[in-house]
Amino acid sequence: MLNTEFEQFLDETGNLHFEDDVTLVDYVERNVREQADTLAYRFLDFSRERDGERIDLTWAQFGKRLRAVAARLQQVTQPGDRVAILAPQSLEYVIGFFASLYASNIAVPLFSPDEPGHTDRLIGVLEDCKPSAILTSTKSAEAVRDFFADRPAKERPRVIAVDAVPDSVGASWVPPVADRNSLDSVAYLQYTSGSTRVPAGVEITYRAVAANCLQIYDTIEIDRNARGVTWLPLFHDMGLLTVILPALGGRYVTIMSPMAFVRRPGRWIRELAAVDDHAPTYAAAPNFAYEHAALRGLPHEGETLDLSNVIGLINGSEPVTVSSMRKFNEAFAPYGLSPKAIKPCYGMAEATLFVSATQRDNEALVRYVDREKLNQGEFVPVDPEAEGAVAQVSCGQVALSQWAAIVDPETGEEQADGRVGEIWLNGLNIGEGYWNKDEETVETFHNRLAKRLESGSHAEGAPDNDRWMRTGDFGVWYEGDLYITGRVKDLVIVDGRNHYPQDLEASAQEASVAIRPGFVAAFAVPANQLPDEVFEGGFSGLTRDPDDSSEQLVIVAERPGRKADPQEVADAVRATIAGRHGVMARDVLLVPNGSIPRTSSGKIARRATKAAYIDGTLRGGYQQTAFPDADA
Repeated sequence: MLNTEFEQFLDETGNLHFEDDVTLVDYVERNVREQADTLAYRFLDFSRERDGERIDLTWAQFGKRLRAVAARLQQVTQPGDRVAILAPQSLEYVIGFFASLYASNIAVPLFSPDEPGHTDRLIGVLEDCKPSAILTSTKSAEAVRDFFADRPAKERPRVIAVDAVPDSVGASWVPPVADRNSLDSVAYLQYTSGSTRVPAGVEITYRAVAANCLQIYDTIEIDRNARGVTWLPLFHDMGLLTVILPALGGRYVTIMSPMAFVRRPGRWIRELAAVDDHAPTYAAAPNFAYEHAALRGLPHEGETLDLSNVIGLINGSEPVTVSSMRKFNEAFAPYGLSPKAIKPCYGMAEATLFVSATQRDNEALVRYVDREKLNQGEFVPVDPEAEGAVAQVSCGQVALSQWAAIVDPETGEEQADGRVGEIWLNGLNIGEGYWNKDEETVETFHNRLAKRLESGSHAEGAPDNDRWMRTGDFGVWYEGDLYITGRVKDLVIVDGRNHYPQDLEASAQEASVAIRPGFVAAFAVPANQLPDEVFEGGFSGLTRDPDDSSEQLVIVAERPGRKADPQEVADAVRATIAGRHGVMARDVLLVPNGSIPRTSSGKIARRATKAAYIDGTLRGGYQQTAFPDADA
């Protein structure tokens, strides 16, 4: 890594330390000089060829393109201006992101406006960050210009097609200015929210992104020989970090579009497989992708596949399920996949991306705990066959130079191992705050740990300051592993009892084969906001009372297409949930495929689902128009 070992970034305590203001631009420039003819990025284009066309960039070619586009930006922007990347998944996107940094700008990774259904989010984000320039590709340039056509000419940002800038323009490039070339300056804004609140851009500094890359390297043990594969959207934090990783170390990254994966997940699997040099390979994907690949990504009969080189498949962005890991391992074990390959992890944009993961030499750890005790805030392991046992997947250990304390959110006091509380984070990788949102920044990023445990504190070694970040997630430390039990905002509280929505959702989908696995949303709705249909027929056991604001459980589930009596399905779901959880599902609504709102990474968007349920649009056939609950 940069011609030296990982230890160059460690201080005398073994924590990450950066002595000089060496940023991503410097790392890329060194690669351009020292690995000029080495492959940096590969894009697989499946738009014309079923097997994909390879488009390669060496470090020398990459550097030449970065200087050209950066020089063009420097002609029309000032240091510190925001530059939004509104391009399709492509090498132009990667060039646009890094070129923004080369030009001393703040990059804002977004998406092309010709992607259907996301217009409202794009409008909100652009209004918040007010970019001076837009980087796109020739393919999307017309759609981008049309998007801004209704604005007065003076208010339109300059639109630049990355692939239309000649290499010769790079001769006028000026390296980043001093005040924009420090580790503590903002490199980019990572937007997290969807339609449920005003978009929030996390300010990611050069120090934070460098630290997070090194934390990933350290946990999965990536070195110069390892290559990455991704289909994740490059505007998503997990997709973006994957393409940043080669700047600090590792081999090239192969990129494909999300649609290429969704249509044929075998494409991703084939790229993970060993190449001639048997290079160690890593990737990251949300939980649903592993189930999708296990179902539809197997090689054809007679096709060879060697996955013995896969060293780490980060499974994050949404709760990790035991079933998805089992299905994926069973599907690909015959092709050499190690049972240690899948790495359940925990992360979020506010921490740049990565917080914790199962280490390279360990298999994913699953514990079964008592459901009733868990709902009361205690993590009590039981036999898997015990009544009320619920599976909990470990997210491993927190990364180097990062600390995760389990805290009572009301008192700010650290909780003992085995007690559930809110996860608070401290570390070099934590974002500076939210762009233009001082109040939310203080509320989320500037918290004081009122009291540490006298012994066994997970804050031991953390800087003694007030900058702890509240994650909004419930979690627990148990025997050295971090477990994520759910979102604070998503907790379902009915009759004074706590229920984790993912637990209710798992029970609902197990109740009937007429429910599409992984496409269930559980949430609570005040009784006086339930629709009239709930009170008709007497199935809910409720009568309409305008003054009844008690929280009632609602289950919304997608049906897989097969014919089924909705009442029989609802009865089965009610019976299962009542038996397992001791709570009545007042409404069980079956909806067509694609009805439940999902985030950009494929997670169920519970709050958006609840909103669509209450306003009646879910019953009428919900059409997603944004990336709701992307911070959930």
